[in-house]
This record gives sequence, structure tokens and C-alpha cells, in this order.
Amino acid sequence: MAVIYLLPHTSGTLAVLPRELTALTLERLRKFVLRAKVKIEDVSDCLQVAGCHSPADLAAGGLDVPSGDGYFEQKGVGVARVAGTARSFVVGEAQPLGALGLTEDAQQGWRLADIHAGLPQVYAPTSGEFVAQMLNLDLLDGISFTKGCYTGQEIIARTQHLGRIKRRMFHLSLPGDTWSVGQPIRLTDGRHGRLTEVVSLGQRTEALAVLALESGAADAEAGIQGPPIGAVEQPLPYAL
Repeated sequence: MAVIYLLPHTSGTLAVLPRELTALTLERLRKFVLRAKVKIEDVSDCLQVAGCHSPADLAAGGLDVPSGDGYFEQKGVGVARVAGTARSFVVGEAQPLGALGLTEDAQQGWRLADIHAGLPQVYAPTSGEFVAQMLNLDLLDGISFTKGCYTGQEIIARTQHLGRIKRRMFHLSLPGDTWSVGQPIRLTDGRHGRLTEVVSLGQRTEALAVLALESGAADAEAGIQGPPIGAVEQPLPYAL
């Protein structure tokens, strides 16, 4: 349904996800608030989220935070390092972020960094389309196989321990710039699937796509139109 980054904050725990999924996710999560004193609310209009790719970017914004993963507060904003990467989330009210010069929209650069890091994201066209392992979340320590019961645990555990994972997420370089998230594709080697993240770079597009590991369904069955795509598979920073 959604891939969420959970960040510590003085107000509680922040859940960062695409704005288009906020209402759907909020409605779903509230169904599981039973006995605990938990309040879940949309704070999109109260807080801004910016991103920095390196400690140098933080320093350019006037932030001098300790190295390493963790959460730090300085000058009215919170900085949370993304484990295993050189990037950081910066969270705060609009005015503090503006004062630090962190209001420029760098969404494309952040999404491109996610593609290169093999980090999945779910948007409205792909919400509910995949099991977690198809997005490589098991390879990113994004699934717990030891905690107690949770919604979807049965199919996730069965896929991991009893079944064979038939689809995985790959990094592709595509010709042209007319691609969109959720678009079905077939490669020249016969594998088919769906695009999950795309960033246009002019004459080519960098993308993440969940693809079948073997050739399979006919084009009509997979919803594919047009000829096979001469995509170039790019390496991921982890083994499939």
C-alpha cells in the first residue's frame, strides 16, 4: 500500500510518504489503533521535509550535526540520517527551513538517488500492486521476520520461506522520456513488469521496475502495448 520512512521527532514519530497516499494510509492505519493511546494525523501543512545528500549539504545550510546515523535537532529543525546512505531528511516548520535555504525543490535529484541506491517507493498507480519482496524490501532490512503478528505476515512469510519469489525490482536505463510510474513494459529478453520509479534525463530515463525473473505472460495479459523495449539493466548496490 505504501513505503514509509519513520523518523523520530519531538512531536512523536513522523511518517514520510508521497502526499498522494496520505489520506489512504491515514484511513488504513487508524483502523489498527485499538487500546494504545495513539493519535495519527496529517501534518503536511505544518511541517516541511527537505533532503540533503551529504554532510557538506547540511553544512551549506548552516547545520553542523554529528556524523553517523541517528536523529539530531539544531536551529529549530530535526535531521535524521538515512541508514546505509550519505543522505539525510531535514524536517521542520516552513520558516526555519526557508531560513536555512532548504526550500528549493530537489525532488528529481532525491528520486534519482533512490533509483541508484535501489530504494523502492510506492505511488498511487502502484499502491497495492506488489508484495514487499518484489520491491526488494527483504534485501534492505525493511521487513521483520521475527516480530509478532501483523497484517500481511502470512503471505510475506510464505513467500520468503516456502515459495519462490518470481518478481524482483531492477534498475533500468530506458530510451526517451515518455515513461510513467505504473506503466507496464516488456524487455527484449521477454521479461515483463511495471515501472515503479522514473526520472527523465532528456534523451534517456533512469527507472526502477518490478520485473518477472523469467519470460511469461503474453503482452495482452500483462497490459503491454507496443514493441519490446531495449532497456539497459544497471547494477544495484546489493545482490538480488
